[in-house]
Amino acid sequence: MRAMWKGAISFGLVSIAVRVHAATEEKTVRFRQVHRDDGGRIGIRRFCDDCDREVAYEDVAKGYETDDGLLVVVGDEELAALRPPAPRAIEVGRFVRVDEIDPILYDRTYFLEPDDIAVLPYTLLRDALRGSGRAALARVTLRQVERLAAIRVREDMLVMHTMVWPDELRVPEFPFLSSPVVVPAPELARTTSLVDAMTDRFDPDDERDEHRAAVLALVATKVDATPEGAVASVPAADAAATSASPSEVVPAQPAPRRPRARKAA
Repeated sequence: MRAMWKGAISFGLVSIAVRVHAATEEKTVRFRQVHRDDGGRIGIRRFCDDCDREVAYEDVAKGYETDDGLLVVVGDEELAALRPPAPRAIEVGRFVRVDEIDPILYDRTYFLEPDDIAVLPYTLLRDALRGSGRAALARVTLRQVERLAAIRVREDMLVMHTMVWPDELRVPEFPFLSSPVVVPAPELARTTSLVDAMTDRFDPDDERDEHRAAVLALVATKVDATPEGAVASVPAADAAATSASPSEVVPAQPAPRRPRARKAA
């Protein structure tokens, strides 16, 4: 694994040097948008509605649309001045019980690997969290964005979950929630009995993405059935970019989309 971030877990007077590794990888089958007749790739055009012409990449800026429909252009320099400092530290603010964190708040998961000189304090923190059933609630800056994070124990590793901010969680507003239903006791007993009968231990190794396997089998069949030389090969640069994830087809290019916001006066 290649570390994506290096720093330290910091709390009190303790500092534990760690390397952060992505704990998961996406294996969704991806497709490019291509011309059906000749397989040519469909590219992205940056098009301006006002001047009715294509715009060079270096002339593209960021715009924020306000609630009343005004479009405010914000420069990269202005945004850079607002970015939080990026300390190489995972700053632990407090410790909480693991079951107090709703899993719906978890976003991405990372393995925390200790530096050679930090194995002992890393192990001490791991065992203390495991024994107390607690997680460390922290803040960390990844890719210039400050994130809320939780550090907990999984097997013999410390794992870090980046989390969504509480105001990013939608409030479920559905009509049925305002009309309580009286549940008949016999029906509840039968449903509970069925749940008990179908209860088993969860083994992730038993689960398989059947749809992805079927799509890849379809692609392999079409490759085998295509006469040699009838289909253009992937350029070397794209082949190298996708070789680390053999289950993915060449990444898709999004379709062109024109901005809908109107410019501020």
